[in-house]
Amino acid sequence: MEIKISELAKICDVNKETIRYYERKSLIRKPFRNNSGYRIYGESTIKRVKFIKKMQDLGFTLNEIHKLLGVVDKDADRCQDMYQFVSEKQQNVERKIRELQHIQKVLNDLKAYCPNEKDLYTCPIIENVIEGGGTEVGDV
Repeated sequence: MEIKISELAKICDVNKETIRYYERKSLIRKPFRNNSGYRIYGESTIKRVKFIKKMQDLGFTLNEIHKLLGVVDKDADRCQDMYQFVSEKQQNVERKIRELQHIQKVLNDLKAYCPNEKDLYTCPIIENVIEGGGTEVGDV
């Protein structure tokens, strides 16, 4: 299968400039160019761009994705310290989970302290914050 950049962009739901950017950053290989100068891509590039987008959706940066692609490309330089990279990313994710759990608890406490029936201007949480009290819900 041979496709042009506009077709690749459409299939992968990205902009043509995104494809060009990925090329400049060596996330995808430079394509073959036909006699007219058009970039020609194959099935492997479609899979690779979809992988990149999926990893971005999961919160990976392009630099992190570039490192992960080192495993796919069997690139020893990018694979160095892969265990440490994965461990640090895992710790990051666990920290974000704890932060989200804290936000969830705060929101649950807010709902409990400020039920719909109460007037917003008499909310004890807002009053506590305005009066210089703690910012933690548990301080109310």
